[in-house]
Amino acid sequence: MRPTRAALLVAAAALTPALLFAAPALAAGAPAPAASALSTTPVTPTPATACPAVPSGTGTPVDEMTEAELRAAIQGVLADVNAGKGVLREANEALGGTVDTLRAFLETGCRTAQAEDDTVSVLRILGVATQNGDKRVMREADNLLDTRAPEALRAFLETGYALAQAEDDTVAVLRILGAATQNGDKRVIRAANDTLDARTPEALSSFRWTGYRLAQAEDDSVYIVRMLADPDISDAMYAAIQTVLDDGSPEALRHFRTVGQYEIDG
Repeated sequence: MRPTRAALLVAAAALTPALLFAAPALAAGAPAPAASALSTTPVTPTPATACPAVPSGTGTPVDEMTEAELRAAIQGVLADVNAGKGVLREANEALGGTVDTLRAFLETGCRTAQAEDDTVSVLRILGVATQNGDKRVMREADNLLDTRAPEALRAFLETGYALAQAEDDTVAVLRILGAATQNGDKRVIRAANDTLDARTPEALSSFRWTGYRLAQAEDDSVYIVRMLADPDISDAMYAAIQTVLDDGSPEALRHFRTVGQYEIDG
């Protein structure tokens, strides 16, 4: 293992076990766990950016717009495919009102509705982060929901969330690496180290939610095939191994290695 990661692994080991995957070991010699089947891939927010600046630095200030210009601006808000329910609701209501109603939406109403939608997005992120045990995301989302500051909500969705999620993904990858090192899972060790060398949010997320599962399946397959070389293997164990290898799914291989083999008599 790379020496510079030793201290990080020690620190990661002290963090929540909810980041880990796989069933608990049921017998001596069972592999250390690596990521929970209950985990859910984090959401990727797509915050709308249609609420116009007031006053516009290049166009006509809202308080000088004609009714036609006001309506066109609100139609632009409605055209944003990422606009949330609150913004869509308020924009449509504004279009049914007076010129003053149109102007009020563009000056303040759009941002108020956007803050409502952003709050919903942060709540969704918090729910998934709680399920996954992602402590940094949980802490930042909780702080935002305590204050509900529109600018802070928007900044979190646009940049802060990705950074916090990358930090939690790094912890998860370090814990996966620690378990793989303990178990001698060479494919996972190599893939985890490559991910930590890259240390980009995209690489961390891809390994945690896709690459790890496939790399672990490769190591589990090697482990299970080697069991066939045991001269004292029972008929029941031999048959069970053949069945799981015929299945070949990452889930079946992982379950057999961590749980199933210890449930076979003989």
